[in-house]
Amino acid sequence: MKVFLMYRDRDFDLNAKLPAHEQTLTQDLELNTLLEAMAAGDEFVFQVARQAVLTGLRDPEEIRYRQDILRDCLKNPAVVREIYQIPLESIRNKRERYLGIFGTYYPSGILSSAVRMLEMFVELLRKLRRIADQHAQSFESEGFRRFFAMIEQELDDGYFALVESHLRTLRFRSGVLLSARLGPGNEGAGYVLRRPHRKQQSLVKQVLAPRSPGYGFSIHPRDDHGARALSDLRDRGINLVANAAAQSADHIDSFLKVLRVELAFYIGCLNLYERLTQLGEPVSFPVAVDSGQRRHSFTGLYDPCLALTMKRRVVGNDADADGKDLVIITGANQGGKSTFLRSIGLAQLMMQAGMFVPAESFCANVCEGLFTHYKREEDVAMKSGKLDEELARMSAIVDQIVPNSMVLFNESFAATNEREGSEIARQIVTALLKRRIQVFFVTHLYTFARGIFDRRAGQAFFLRAERQADGGRTFRLHEGEPLQTAYGQDLFREVFGG
Repeated sequence: MKVFLMYRDRDFDLNAKLPAHEQTLTQDLELNTLLEAMAAGDEFVFQVARQAVLTGLRDPEEIRYRQDILRDCLKNPAVVREIYQIPLESIRNKRERYLGIFGTYYPSGILSSAVRMLEMFVELLRKLRRIADQHAQSFESEGFRRFFAMIEQELDDGYFALVESHLRTLRFRSGVLLSARLGPGNEGAGYVLRRPHRKQQSLVKQVLAPRSPGYGFSIHPRDDHGARALSDLRDRGINLVANAAAQSADHIDSFLKVLRVELAFYIGCLNLYERLTQLGEPVSFPVAVDSGQRRHSFTGLYDPCLALTMKRRVVGNDADADGKDLVIITGANQGGKSTFLRSIGLAQLMMQAGMFVPAESFCANVCEGLFTHYKREEDVAMKSGKLDEELARMSAIVDQIVPNSMVLFNESFAATNEREGSEIARQIVTALLKRRIQVFFVTHLYTFARGIFDRRAGQAFFLRAERQADGGRTFRLHEGEPLQTAYGQDLFREVFGG
């Protein structure tokens, strides 16, 4: 049995290698705020969501496959949560009833544990079948249709009847029937477990029926050595069936574990959806296109982490940067530039995880890798200057980056003077663009931004944080050429008055 709710053709790998820069990405985009909202206190959901978001998809078709499944989840949240309880109940049962096929090396112990586990699993699979029978018609996605069809086909009435029949047999309430032959030294060899006789006869007929000649023996109740020898004979006979039962139990257990992992991602999405919609924030399913294209257009794009932290609606932004490899963001201090940049990064990660995004509409190309280069505080250990540290981080990005990746710069290379910082930024951005790498750059380096505007006005997209006439900030960004001032005097007056 296969789940296939994250990929069409394979299971989701919870232990897949994360990007080498995942800690930087998590820090700069404040990703843990998003993941904690998805987890809603469940550490396992947090772990699955983190893995899914940081190891995003590259194929738009795979993204659409997950999106369709998530749409079904949003339409049927109670049913999805009910299915998710089945693997959780399996975990609780194994813990509370001390079920497990490991920890014993004796066939009789393995068989006994496997039978008890299979009995518990049959009960849970019956629940899963009932859910499928009642609700399968409410799901439209390819993934869920195939999942429910698999449940209907493999967990039919005949399957449960056959399994329960085998489990009754494996309890051996009438003893174990074995056959063997004499081997070298008259030792037993070729032990085979035989199916017990099931002749439906009255007690009288059973007593009077002719019997094959045979021999028997009994063991004294205090004969410990004899009891152990008889137990050893029994274990030899049931060894193969014990292994088969253990493998069957392990197969169902693995199915339930995968079901838990893959549904945990969608449970996280449901939790996040409920949090954002409670705040009145819009969400939408993005349109993902191939990485070779250049699409980036959206309406009402906002930072979900800011909304979750402030517990209210926040300002969204609109833009149409289709066909552009470079977006330069300038404007007033504390005007929402860094927040906007974070919303770009989070939306990209959420889209490539197959999720909805925090926007009224969103269309973008997938990227082969997402990198961030944000300004850092001064090195208190004084091991290097700020510019050295920035260049070292940039070097690490260059070592990992590939064409059709995306880099988010936030006030980078401002640790030196305007002229030098602008030249460093220009050369790095020019090199990245030549390698077909998308760049979003928040900057106060006017020389850099103005130079890009004058030389690449048709190739770049320019956004500017809005400032009202009285110095107020709307936190909206509009298309506009760079200005020479960031209106730092507004902040001065706010802090010191005057």
